[in-house]
Amino acid sequence: MADPKGFLTYKRKVAHYRPVNERVRDYFEVEERLTGGERIEQARRCMDCGVPFCHWACPLGNAMPEFQDKLCRGDWEGAWAVLQETSPFPEFTGRLCPALCEVSCVLGSNDEPVTCRQNELDVVEKAFELGFIIPRPPKKRCGKKVAVAGSGPAGLAAAAFLNRAGFSVTVFEADKRAGGYLRYGIPFFKMEKKIIDRRLAIMEAEGVVFKTNMRVGDGFFAFGTSAEGVQTVSVKELLADFDAVLLTIGARKARDLTVPGRELSGVYQALDYLSVQNRILSGEKLGVPPISAEGKKVLVIGGGDTGSDCVGTANRQGALAVTQIEVMPSPPVSRPPHQPWPLWAGLFKTTSSHEEGCERLFAVNTKSFAGENGVLKKVKLCKVEWASENGIPRMKEIPGSGFEIDADMAVLAMGFVHVVQEGAAADAGLETDQRGNIKTDGSCRTSAPRVWAAGDSRNGASLIVRALADGSLAANEIIKSLKG
Repeated sequence: MADPKGFLTYKRKVAHYRPVNERVRDYFEVEERLTGGERIEQARRCMDCGVPFCHWACPLGNAMPEFQDKLCRGDWEGAWAVLQETSPFPEFTGRLCPALCEVSCVLGSNDEPVTCRQNELDVVEKAFELGFIIPRPPKKRCGKKVAVAGSGPAGLAAAAFLNRAGFSVTVFEADKRAGGYLRYGIPFFKMEKKIIDRRLAIMEAEGVVFKTNMRVGDGFFAFGTSAEGVQTVSVKELLADFDAVLLTIGARKARDLTVPGRELSGVYQALDYLSVQNRILSGEKLGVPPISAEGKKVLVIGGGDTGSDCVGTANRQGALAVTQIEVMPSPPVSRPPHQPWPLWAGLFKTTSSHEEGCERLFAVNTKSFAGENGVLKKVKLCKVEWASENGIPRMKEIPGSGFEIDADMAVLAMGFVHVVQEGAAADAGLETDQRGNIKTDGSCRTSAPRVWAAGDSRNGASLIVRALADGSLAANEIIKSLKG
């Protein structure tokens, strides 16, 4: 360990956000960066624990103590060498991961944890800056070909590892550009899309082929995209040309509200809203009218990160007021007894978007939407309480607690229920599990021969870091199956 007393010498210091009055006027990334010297000091806080729970908590299995040790010695190349062994795209997770590792940091059990996520981001960005990350095509091809359907986190991770192993990989993407949820679901102010383009250019130089405007299976178009120029290829056709097909098509079936007034104009799904804004910023031709919160009173229904992204987007579009509601009670500010360290704890979180202006209400349920001439004007709500019945949480409306708020626009950010079962999944005749996702065995194999699935399409909607890990797992299983 470079500095055995580092955790006693240095206090946790995070890279803060740009000033609110500046960042709400643009869509550039909100998070700033520390200087190189400050980042090295933060790496010195790592205790190099005998049992690194940070490593245990990371879905990718990143060797946190090892790359922190290299970093705190000023060895940026060595830190990158350790990090890239397990993480295919640290530039994504360094910006977007909720840092499960930090929650399980041993230092965090009685002090503030090491800034693992921001350290990771600075390592990968320094690696780009110093030229450590360059195209490295495989020296030899194995003669096997794999088709990857979907270019989100799982698909990109699988393609990268398969290509590294010598497979010829073609990624099929129904949208105009590759990136999936990273490009169309994550706002620019959390990750600018040039970050994706930089990585895609490296993958292409390494031999990965990207075919955009290519749907695998019929029947599904992403909201907001134009159908102009889009072609369709069946899974059967892919199997005729490739040795294996990997489906990484995400879990895009959004959870909806079946309440009166749902059909009113002004009620949108969160991913539809976010993707349209991202397409506008990317200069894409829309297949639908723009969605803008300018001058409107906006209600975001759903208290998670996607809801927060909608809050930030509405603020940048010039919303008159933004309210975010959540049907669950407000999370605790400190660890509850049933979520002890080193487990993940669902704690109250204030994001950069919340700081920009938002009223937050908890334990509130949506009763109905009301409007005039088919356009949303009000939302009727009520307060609820939660109680356990035979160990199962049950929601009960509090009598007489009904109220309504003015809203010209409502965004449903309540998550996703399962994979879209039309399109590729139906085209391949795949079995689904009890949750409605693609059914697989322990090696990511589906019910169809030579067809694998990975990421949210088989696990349900989850974190980007888990999708990356699952794409890597699927790639490894395909390698073992085809190469022996």
